Amino acid sequence: MRQQFDKPIDMNFDFEADIELSNERTQIRPLKIEDLQHLLPVATQHKDLVRFSPVLIHSEGHLRDYISQAVQERKNNIRYAFIIWDKLKNQYAGSTSFLNISNKDKRLEIGSTWIGKDFQGTGLNAKVKALMLAYAFEKLEFERVEFRTDERNTASRKAMEKLGAIYEGRLRSHILMPDGFRRSSLYYSILRDEWLSKK
Repeated sequence: MRQQFDKPIDMNFDFEADIELSNERTQIRPLKIEDLQHLLPVATQHKDLVRFSPVLIHSEGHLRDYISQAVQERKNNIRYAFIIWDKLKNQYAGSTSFLNISNKDKRLEIGSTWIGKDFQGTGLNAKVKALMLAYAFEKLEFERVEFRTDERNTASRKAMEKLGAIYEGRLRSHILMPDGFRRSSLYYSILRDEWLSKK
């Protein structure tokens, strides 16, 4: 079931809006400082949960910094982070974001996604991404949604391809990781007409 939207008056992304999206499996809402306690059990259960990400979340201090930065980046119109609720398990499962948003070019990126190990492989991630893609293409009427991942992250690559994302290329030595490794990033995208043709 896809989210239904009224025809937008202003199709620009609005960082001040409280965006809440839901379907039969999940609900996402804006990430807040108070969500630290909701996400702490998920983020700290496995130290390698975000091993392919340039951020650290596996301690209370790291997670507090992560959430604080996400909240500040929303205020600065850089990134819009969500907390993920799994209706099946009745638990908070992780976080995801809209970022690299360009109203002029009608494009954005979906990323900074992490979901607890207990929720992986359950179909939750696909349901979250479906909500976000529907919002981008049907509510905002954006033309392009981008994804990127560490080239070593096979699970992430497969998930993107399952969504219908098309591989576009590799950025070599793209991001400095916390352990000093310079990761190469793979870029994928979905275009609006591709998304609409699947409805």
